[in-house]
Amino acid sequence: MPSPRPIIGIAPDVAEPRPGSMRATCALTYAEAVRVAGGWPVVLPPILELIPQHLEHCDGFVLTGGDDPRTEPFGHPTNPKATPVHPLRQAFDTALLSALMASPQTPTLGVCLGMQMMALVAGGSLDQHLPDSMPAADRHWNNAGHRVQAVSSASVVGEWCGSGQESFVTSHHRQAVRDPGRLRVAAVSDDGLIEAIDDPGARFFVGVQWHPERTAARALGAGVFEDFVRTATARE
Repeated sequence: MPSPRPIIGIAPDVAEPRPGSMRATCALTYAEAVRVAGGWPVVLPPILELIPQHLEHCDGFVLTGGDDPRTEPFGHPTNPKATPVHPLRQAFDTALLSALMASPQTPTLGVCLGMQMMALVAGGSLDQHLPDSMPAADRHWNNAGHRVQAVSSASVVGEWCGSGQESFVTSHHRQAVRDPGRLRVAAVSDDGLIEAIDDPGARFFVGVQWHPERTAARALGAGVFEDFVRTATARE
């Protein structure tokens, strides 16, 4: 009898077009990438009180992209050029990641903002406005393509890139991880930005700055979700 599809909880964005009309939103590309990889995607209601139930019922989690976090809770002033996410989005992602870091057997994938939140919750910091610090910042904006290279072949990111090899990814971000805190740098771009981080002590706790759900190169696109879902399928 075939194994059931693992349930993958997807943490959504939060929008409030009018006061009191909050809604959870999620690009369907994340859900489709999980489905194609063999998972059962479930967009989670971002309700803090439900996090214990989410952890109980889901086999893995995806932290999605979005706008910018407010960094005062992490000890740094927010850059005035940032576009802050909704406070509920930030509170939910922070609490969910804190719980997942205490549950290293639960596979977790962070994408773009999701990776940045991983770094912040792990005690790290961000470059909050790349155009001010990086002349070639546009290479990372508007779904631009550029190369990434694994820092070490020992991580799953090293397997995706191939030991010492570079590959093209699709990116769309104005912020980047400056310091991953307790996490490990797993890949960098060809112009030096941190492109992937992970926790070597966890079963699968990986953040990628690029968008694998819209990256054409298989290893760094669909392959990211395949490895993630495969690990969630085998969750103990």
